[in-house]
Amino acid sequence: MSTPITIEIPADHAAFAGHFPGNPIVPGVVLLDEILYSVASARGVAPGKCSIPAVKFLSAARPGERLQLVMEPAGNEQLSFTIRAADRIVASGMLTLPVAPASSHES
Repeated sequence: MSTPITIEIPADHAAFAGHFPGNPIVPGVVLLDEILYSVASARGVAPGKCSIPAVKFLSAARPGERLQLVMEPAGNEQLSFTIRAADRIVASGMLTLPVAPASSHES
């Protein structure tokens, strides 16, 4: 198991203005963005080279709520991830990392 990465979307984030006034929740796209940048930073790759082929949103995250992102290797160039808030799962899915170029060997 990897060391959890803490994610916290501040209550003054611009996405909350329209999502949803009076009962704000973190938009899924904001969570996906956080996942991409957290994983890319932890793995030393460019966020734009990663993709998220599968994700399930299981519960809402609120402004300022402390979230924990945990990643696990899941095969060739893939990681499974889970985002938790306290005692519940917010989202889970798969992330694909860029394929490392094959090294060339000269004889």
